Amino acid sequence: MAEELEQIMQHIYSGHHFLLSGGAGSGKTYTLVQVIKRVIAEYPTSLIACITYTNAAVREIESRVNDTHLRVSTIHDFLWDCIGNFQNELRDSLLKLINTENIKTYTNLSIPIDSDFFVHDGDLIPIKYKEYVRLHDGIISHDEVLKVAQYMFAHYPKLCAIVKGSYPFIFIDEYQDTSPLVISTLLDTLSGYKNRPLCLGFFGDSMQAIYPTGIGDLKSYIQNETVYEVKKEQNYRSPKLVIDLANRIRFDGLQQHQADDIDSTNRTDDGQLKIGRVIFLYTQSDDFTIDDVRNYLQDNENWSFDNSQKTKELNLTHKLIAGKAGFPMLMEIHGDDGVLKYRDRVKDFVKEHNISTEEKTFNQVIQELGEQIPPTRQMQVYINNNQALYNHALEFVFDDFVKMYVSADQLIDDKKQDEDENSKTGSKRSDLVTHLMNIERCIYLYSSGNVNEFLKVTEKKINSISDRRVLHQSINQLVNVGEKTIGEIIDLADVLGIVRKDEKLEKYQTRNLYVYERVMDVPYTEVQALYKYLEGMTPFSTQHKTKGTEFDNVLVILDNGGWNNYNFENMFTASQRELSNSSTIQRSRKLFYVCCTRTKENLAVFFHKPSASVLSKAQEWFGDDNVIPI
Repeated sequence: MAEELEQIMQHIYSGHHFLLSGGAGSGKTYTLVQVIKRVIAEYPTSLIACITYTNAAVREIESRVNDTHLRVSTIHDFLWDCIGNFQNELRDSLLKLINTENIKTYTNLSIPIDSDFFVHDGDLIPIKYKEYVRLHDGIISHDEVLKVAQYMFAHYPKLCAIVKGSYPFIFIDEYQDTSPLVISTLLDTLSGYKNRPLCLGFFGDSMQAIYPTGIGDLKSYIQNETVYEVKKEQNYRSPKLVIDLANRIRFDGLQQHQADDIDSTNRTDDGQLKIGRVIFLYTQSDDFTIDDVRNYLQDNENWSFDNSQKTKELNLTHKLIAGKAGFPMLMEIHGDDGVLKYRDRVKDFVKEHNISTEEKTFNQVIQELGEQIPPTRQMQVYINNNQALYNHALEFVFDDFVKMYVSADQLIDDKKQDEDENSKTGSKRSDLVTHLMNIERCIYLYSSGNVNEFLKVTEKKINSISDRRVLHQSINQLVNVGEKTIGEIIDLADVLGIVRKDEKLEKYQTRNLYVYERVMDVPYTEVQALYKYLEGMTPFSTQHKTKGTEFDNVLVILDNGGWNNYNFENMFTASQRELSNSSTIQRSRKLFYVCCTRTKENLAVFFHKPSASVLSKAQEWFGDDNVIPI
């Protein structure tokens, strides 16, 4: 620890930006805290901005460093604090970004628009940062904050001078998940303004960059010596065999070893370093269930699945989880709608044969094609079981119908890892699902007594005891939903002023009417179940959501789940050249690395029907005796 700290301080003394690269369990947050304390001691008049990825991380760092010279926040809050007071420049920047379509208005506005856009009843309205977007009312959200901040830093040099004068030290935790827009704003624009000194410090691990919207790594900045790298190679969490496996999975050159620290969690009760156990389980049979895997681990490895804090099963696909967690209808609509699958089949045929569909309904297109492109057997079964739904779909204008897009990612995108974490830029969640999650978030924040955070999310105002009483009654109506549908609760939340319908929701309804109508009829209890699942309040977890956590025993289910973003077969069989050139293989390997390194004791990986090549690589990674058929 002391060695990395001293290396970092030398870079700070030399005026360098630096990166602390550390693998899983290396204690990066601990080092970040030590750097902050050291800078406070050696630069007692300077303010430090520490940017983290989640609100939970904000609280953790603040609990470790209690000092008036430290400002800890999420990136969106930090940027808004930098630009929010410059209202005239904010309005001008927003107008320019709207006119160049870098920021969407979500309403049918003629382009260009002028400065009267932000004038209501003769008065300029203030620009506000909220959880929702209503640009004409001056309300922007996460995505817009990033874009307008980048623009303002690039076009207002005095803003750069003010920020650098306020915060000569800016440290970014989990840098790999930070938007490239933010990294460019900090390293290219803000740092490029030379009139005041600035030290940027980045903390993270490129192998844990599992979100495609993050920067991933800082290779280009390291190569041109804009940023200087310091490597942290200890692992305080995992036993030896898990670390050995993790080192084989990594492809960035960083290799870890067990930390020789008496207080590390990878030691037994008598102080010995843990060896651990890693096994690769597989079956070639179609006649199996995940319960068979669990039973094997319980009977042969003495695992217990009763305590989800000690043992965690990690899945990539949510489809197997949805029924158990309580949102099967929402999952079917977003990932398994046979009518939409048939629509896509027809769309591909029409495009391939250059067939005109102008002003024709879906029904008319099908009738003209006759028997050329019938539904597949599976599609036909779905249509037969949902005839009223199919008949309704036939009425849509075909060219509009094919533009209605839906995917499982829009329902269960895993950008949030903690119940207190706000949604982030780049999330694939649809505007409809985001709206529903905002309703549930309001309920959760108010019910848990977090009124300050609640007031940031809602438009409801509390000015008196009477207002508080009415608010309490309103929340109760949203909690005790009975048999109300999603559509009924959206309307109720709007009427009560808890979460009002915004431009994004209205645009989604217009563009995706078929999906919107389907979702409106689903019982709202599924939204409540979905929220609990996405916030980690159930025994089920996905591989994405486990990042940053640790468990005694970890079972990893290697199943692509129909996602084209991952391919675990190729992850095992790819050559070094294929690994270097394939983002899919790299993404799969990073996700696998994150999963394997969650364990403090035992790791089991399950692969259904692996090829001979997969088994060969598994034997190389896990050892011959640890590749076990079940």
